[in-house]
Formats: sequence, structure tokens, C-alpha cells
Amino acid sequence: MLGVAEISALIRAIDAQAIPHSRAGARHVLRHPPISSLAVDPRLISLASAWLGAPAVPFKGTLFDKSSDANWLVAWHQDTALPLAERSAVAGWGPWSIKDGVNYAHAPAAALDRVIALRIHLDDSLAENGPLRVLPGTHRLGVLADEQVAELSRGTVSCLCCVPAGGVIAMRPLIVHASSKSVSPMSRRVLHIEYAASLEIAPGLRLQAA
Repeated sequence: MLGVAEISALIRAIDAQAIPHSRAGARHVLRHPPISSLAVDPRLISLASAWLGAPAVPFKGTLFDKSSDANWLVAWHQDTALPLAERSAVAGWGPWSIKDGVNYAHAPAAALDRVIALRIHLDDSLAENGPLRVLPGTHRLGVLADEQVAELSRGTVSCLCCVPAGGVIAMRPLIVHASSKSVSPMSRRVLHIEYAASLEIAPGLRLQAA
């Protein structure tokens, strides 16, 4: 979706921000202008809106940065925690935690169904450099217990999401997914931007842009 020149310019702009990294990348990157500007690019807004069935609003950005110096894996899981403006006792939400000063709560399926993530690939994502792996169709199963995720991972054929630099994948939070370690010297950087139809994700709860 993004051209070679756009990706090169975006990488330079991100590098100029000197974003603090953990081993796997960086959380809450919508705070940085090059990424917040990308998040509202009409092409991404249009794609996210089509999946949500309503005008999309970006609320969270994560930079995943896998390389030979920071080579990591992620076990099979679902993304069930959402950043929230305030902590509130609402049925079906929790447990709560704080990450980098932002409140998070594990959300029910009804809220997570109102979220779509767009993964913008800054490098080619190949079978050798630890791409996203998904269990197709599992986003329709609701929030799963760890034992259910493990059982599905043993009995479901996974799909490798190999994407060229500039390509974009739309991903539901509840799809069961994982990522293997890279066996290649190539970097695999991905911007993971999450969108919702409204920041009012549930009565009494508002998403925190992060």
C-alpha cells in the first residue's frame, strides 16, 4: 500500500525520533509525529473504516523491531488488553494493569470486536525472519482460556503472513497468533496501529490514545 520512497522516508523519520526500545520494540508510538501522521493517512483510515463499518479512529501504536541483535519469539495468544483513559469498575473488564503510565484492562469480546489493527511492514516479512503466524478463523471464537489457545495451536493449520515492505495486513485482536524467532540477518520492523469506531469503547470506558 505504501511505496518504496514512502517507506524509506518513514524509516528515516522514525529513526530521527530516537524512540526508546525494549527488546521487542516500542509501545505507545502514536506519541511521535511521523507515526501519528501515518495513522491518519486517508488510505489507512479508509481500510480500517471498511473493516469496522464506521469511521476509524487510531488509538494505539506499537513498533515491533526484530533483528539479529533483538531476536525474539511470541507464543500463541490473543490480544485482549486495551489502553483506557481511566480505571473504572465495569463488569467484564479486567484484570487491570499499568504499562508505561497507561491504564490497561483485559476486555470482553464485544469490545474487542470493535477494534481492527493495521500492520504496516517497514521491511519484507519473509518465512525466514520471524513473520506473523495466525490460526485462521479463531477471531470468531471469543476470548479463549490459555488451555483453549494451546489446544487450537496443536490442532489447527497455521498461516504465515509474508508481506513485502510497504504492505499492510488487517488483523483482529482475537485471532490467535504467534511469531517465531528469525533465522535471517534481515530486520523485520512492523508498525502495529489499532483503530476503533469510537474512543467510547463501552459505557463508562474511553480508550486512551497511546
